[in-house]
Amino acid sequence: MIGWLRSAGLLLLLGFASATPAMADSPSSEFKRVADASFTSPDRTVRVEQYSKDMGDEGLLFQFWTFDRARKHGALLNQGEGTDAAGYQAGFRFSPDSRWLVRMQKLGAGYHTLYLYKRTGERFVPATEKPLGEAAWDFFYTQPAAEGVRRDPDDPYTLDHMQIGLIKGFDENYAWLGMKWPDSRYLVLGMSFDIQGEHPPFPWVEDWRCVYDLKTGTFSVPASFAEHNAKARKIPGKDQP
Repeated sequence: MIGWLRSAGLLLLLGFASATPAMADSPSSEFKRVADASFTSPDRTVRVEQYSKDMGDEGLLFQFWTFDRARKHGALLNQGEGTDAAGYQAGFRFSPDSRWLVRMQKLGAGYHTLYLYKRTGERFVPATEKPLGEAAWDFFYTQPAAEGVRRDPDDPYTLDHMQIGLIKGFDENYAWLGMKWPDSRYLVLGMSFDIQGEHPPFPWVEDWRCVYDLKTGTFSVPASFAEHNAKARKIPGKDQP
């Protein structure tokens, strides 16, 4: 899996920089619609549909399209991505105000990342210069929880089984966490990796959490997460493995 996150990030960055929608407004005939894999925005005006194409030895390639209420004006979310970034179906969550869209993407066995899109008219476009998952790992490495974690400066997204996911509750503004946040303002992210095969071993995390502010485009760790995150950080010799 070496290089998969970096490759995905470069592809998304190119798409973000160009900010050019797909020329076609619907999938080509080579892509077949995936049944029971659609998502509709809370305001019922935008629908995400998933399509796949058999790429032979490379496996499946997925495309993620948005359509308006009349199922017109299609727009491709993941233009330019290959099977390394879009080789699996994705999960999607809209913000309660239907202005933001999070893509939860499996990349391989034990590897997951996130992409964030913002609404522009009836379309959604990338909201960050690199995948939200990569940006979150960059933030993690600035935190005390990352002390002692070895990071490859040439390929910083290759810790074993790197996973980042959207914690449940986005559609309810995380009321179950007891938060009183503004509507559609924050994302709560959970991050994990392991240290299989690492010698000597170093600390790892299991569901370490942070918050992404959709208004300011910044990450933070609320004080209320301190107890949870202390337990999420695992120490070799004290915790297993």
